[in-house]
Amino acid sequence: MILKFSWRYFRAKKSTNAINIISWVSVVAIMFGTASLIIILSAFNGFESLVKSLYSSFYPELRIGPVKGKTIQLTQQQLDQIRGIHGVTNFALVAEERALLQNGSLQTIVNIKGVDKQYALVSGLPSNIYRGSFNTGDDQKPGLVMGVGVEQMLGLASDRSIYPVSIYLPRKNIASADPSSALGLAMGYPQGSFAIQTEFDNKYVITNLDFVKSYTGMGLNEFSGVEIKVDGRVNMDNISSALQSLLGKGYKIENRFEQNSMLYTTIRLEKLAIYGIFSLILIVAAFNMVGALSMLVLEKKKDIQVLKAMGADQGLLQKIFLAEGVLLSFIGMAGGMAIALLLYFLQTRFKLVPLEGATFLIDYYPVKLVMTDFLLVASTVLLIGTLASWMPARRAALAVVDLRG
Repeated sequence: MILKFSWRYFRAKKSTNAINIISWVSVVAIMFGTASLIIILSAFNGFESLVKSLYSSFYPELRIGPVKGKTIQLTQQQLDQIRGIHGVTNFALVAEERALLQNGSLQTIVNIKGVDKQYALVSGLPSNIYRGSFNTGDDQKPGLVMGVGVEQMLGLASDRSIYPVSIYLPRKNIASADPSSALGLAMGYPQGSFAIQTEFDNKYVITNLDFVKSYTGMGLNEFSGVEIKVDGRVNMDNISSALQSLLGKGYKIENRFEQNSMLYTTIRLEKLAIYGIFSLILIVAAFNMVGALSMLVLEKKKDIQVLKAMGADQGLLQKIFLAEGVLLSFIGMAGGMAIALLLYFLQTRFKLVPLEGATFLIDYYPVKLVMTDFLLVASTVLLIGTLASWMPARRAALAVVDLRG
């Protein structure tokens, strides 16, 4: 009965046309506020998914690293035990250090990362080769797979390079008065380049593990870390706990989120900030609803008195006008969601909104719909609509109208 009254009040012709206008203005405002919020959240979801996919191509699912310092010690027995943990499908040993690369008069500082033969089975980097091939060579003739940014800074094309590149690496435990003796000079041979994301493309060079270890003076069982690929059917927290129990407190076990906690936290905070800003816009839109309902209460004062005469209590009257506000909110919300779905389809199908510049991997704004966003927006709109309707509804419930006039 309450919904029936609300629907009739919404559809009925009012004596003052301004009431209809204000009602529809509030519906349209909520509609566009809802659509805007869903579209913006979907764009954030799209960029978040894109960034995560790019970072997952470089960062492993799990990584073992040192709690302090730059390296860890792992014996062959410990490596065998890691291999035997349930859920660990493969792992790669890595040694990473800062280095200076020089090609003729051009030079740049990079992070040179030595990897073993298992790296191609653990990392998604080999599937992002831009030119050439993923070939790290051996300790005598190391191959260099560099980011496209590094490649450009050195002024070469990896798949057509004939001459080697000079590599200057810091050496450990060198006691000498000559500072130059603390740097080892080696020659590396460009084999290919990768394109993932600017942060990696301008910074990293992948090469042979034994080469990096020998030139930096790392011990036989010394590594910068272990990158692990896990079975997706096994709980990752259980694998992390098993690794931590095996290795002890001197080792840090990190998943992708923990390896990039600042990035993921920033994305979530930005999304939360956008939600808060657009919620304020919806609150402003709800003020139109307050005006429309307040005028509707004045319009229906005789109906209110008749209902009271028929035995309707204050609670029923308040529920009727509350339902009227929720109905306006629901119509606006449904219309906004329909607009958002239409724009999502057009963007994914026809790429209506392009990304400026040619440096990004895609040429259009990515969007991704998430059901929880729809539930969050629906809850927000209905809550704001209910709160905006409460004051006019309470006024209707307490109204005293004299029919004798």
